[in-house]
Amino acid sequence: MTRPACTATQMIDDARVRVTRFDFAPGAETGWHRHGHDYVITTLTDCQMLLEEPGGGSRSVFIPAGTAYRRAEGVEHNVVNGGAAPMSFVEVELKEPHPSAAPG
Repeated sequence: MTRPACTATQMIDDARVRVTRFDFAPGAETGWHRHGHDYVITTLTDCQMLLEEPGGGSRSVFIPAGTAYRRAEGVEHNVVNGGAAPMSFVEVELKEPHPSAAPG
């Protein structure tokens, strides 16, 4: 099945973080990807996500607008807008720890 792609708008990309806004029409998807960094998602709208996972599994998750969650590097999936309304979220990828957080 071919789905439309979501729109990914890069907002910041520096040595420490990459910030991207994702906007999905109903039925749009990110495409399969593996996260190379720890990341934080903050939803801008209610998000009815269909998460397709390796091995053929999938699950539906509802995340209310204004919610944030964190996941570790290595997550692999395809995110699909499984709802009838547009959905948007901002993803912050954590590339490098702050220098003050280095062990001393």
